[in-house]
Amino acid sequence: MSHQSDLISTDIDAYLAQHENKELLRFLTCGNVDDGKSTLIGRLLHDSKMIYEDQLAAVQADSVKSGTTGAGKIDLALLVDGLQAEREQGITIDVAYRYFSTATRKFIIADTPGHEQYTRNMATGASTCDLAIILIDARYGVQTQTKRHSFIASLLGIQHIIVAINKMDLKDYSEATFNEIKQTYLDFTSTLDLHDICFIPMSALDGDNVVNASENMPWYTGVPLMEALNSVEIANDHNFNDARFPVQYVNRPNLDFRGFCGTVASGIFRKGDLITALPSGKSSKIKSIVTYDGDLDQAFPPMAVTLTLEDEIDISRGDMLIGTEQQAPIVADQFKATIVWMTEKALTPGRQYIIKLATRSVSGSVALIHHRIDVNTLEHHDAQALQLNEIGSCTVNVNAPVVFDAYKTNKGTGAFIIIDRLSNSTVGAGMITGVCDEQSRNPVSSEERAARYSQKPTSIALIGLASKDNAYLLERKLFDNGHATTVLETPNNALILAIKNAGLLCLCVNVSADQVDISFNTDQQSIDDIYSALKEQNIVY
Repeated sequence: MSHQSDLISTDIDAYLAQHENKELLRFLTCGNVDDGKSTLIGRLLHDSKMIYEDQLAAVQADSVKSGTTGAGKIDLALLVDGLQAEREQGITIDVAYRYFSTATRKFIIADTPGHEQYTRNMATGASTCDLAIILIDARYGVQTQTKRHSFIASLLGIQHIIVAINKMDLKDYSEATFNEIKQTYLDFTSTLDLHDICFIPMSALDGDNVVNASENMPWYTGVPLMEALNSVEIANDHNFNDARFPVQYVNRPNLDFRGFCGTVASGIFRKGDLITALPSGKSSKIKSIVTYDGDLDQAFPPMAVTLTLEDEIDISRGDMLIGTEQQAPIVADQFKATIVWMTEKALTPGRQYIIKLATRSVSGSVALIHHRIDVNTLEHHDAQALQLNEIGSCTVNVNAPVVFDAYKTNKGTGAFIIIDRLSNSTVGAGMITGVCDEQSRNPVSSEERAARYSQKPTSIALIGLASKDNAYLLERKLFDNGHATTVLETPNNALILAIKNAGLLCLCVNVSADQVDISFNTDQQSIDDIYSALKEQNIVY
């Protein structure tokens, strides 16, 4: 910090240039409730001198009031648990992002919740991270949440794991305890796709092996946490082999310039390279690589650039430019994926959503849930729906071909989000695992039709003096709310059955009550009353 402070006081431009060129490491902390995640982050910020004096004074005052850390100690968790609800409950609820830097690197920390009910928050925080710190309380060892967070880290393709065995002071800094927990964790993760795992014994409260090496654990010969964060190699984590450039925007400021803007997802694009636009399959060569600071000879992830081509070929937002010498991505309207569900309303097969994959948005649905994954035990269970925070293996159908790779091969072109069409909220996130074969295209089931239209196929009789007019008014009301229905003015049993088999609501006029499932008298009930009754009886939902 002193070197940086001197540079700030003498040459602010040089300091800013140095800071801009530092490598950025994104990491998250996760673990059981009360394992000390927030305290660890507070310790990192405190010992690396990244806290303002007024912040430190406020935390010291709050620590005295709370009395949670003992005489003379600062409750550093208060630096991170900023929400009032978090302080009242003593837990982390939402993902809290914090920033700090050292002389060699910049860091963004995602402090994620430990509760199972906040699995979606943990997955959100992990989605952009290079490294995960998984905290384990030395008193309790590997817990269910430890396994759950390790599985999610593996699922999201996090390359580097630091297992921080915390609160070693409460186990008398025992080397035997450390080795036992280490072996238990390695036994569990042998089935997961985790490779670079580092174990560090520490006490976040007292600062042992956080920034400075611990004098209480001379048997530990590794580096403290801060040094591990500074030295972990992340430069080669990107896929530099398969050139992928999702087009975000077509820039046409005048007749002499037509550029394709976006962020390089993977691979290296060089001036003069032959590229192919997908899904059209048309090819051209890169004429120039344009940036605000001037043209470049090459671009690689995660650079945001504009590419110009030698030929005028039809390319628009959502298309993807790929290199022609590498393995081509898949172009298909169906794929298999692992989905994390993030909203209260369950995911059911057949319901329509917006699927956003890279820069392309298309409508689509989950055709089939193969199984639900128990994130605590990794067991597979049959499932007809995915509830909030559940994870499942699914087949996804989209209504137009999309370009993708398997997530483990290419995060940028293998991840997608699911958006609700009415609220425009993100309701799920997915990682593509592969392509589907033709045998997986099963016949459409009645359950899929019901999910698609959010309704139970039903025949409904409308009686009264103006039953015909009211039938069409009710049809409009149902249609405007996303349901599929039709009016039969001269119904018969065969027609009614055919319409129900198609998953539709059948509104019948001039029919006897014994021919239908339910009837309403429009002389006594308004259209709004009838619609409310249909919702109360779960005919529409």
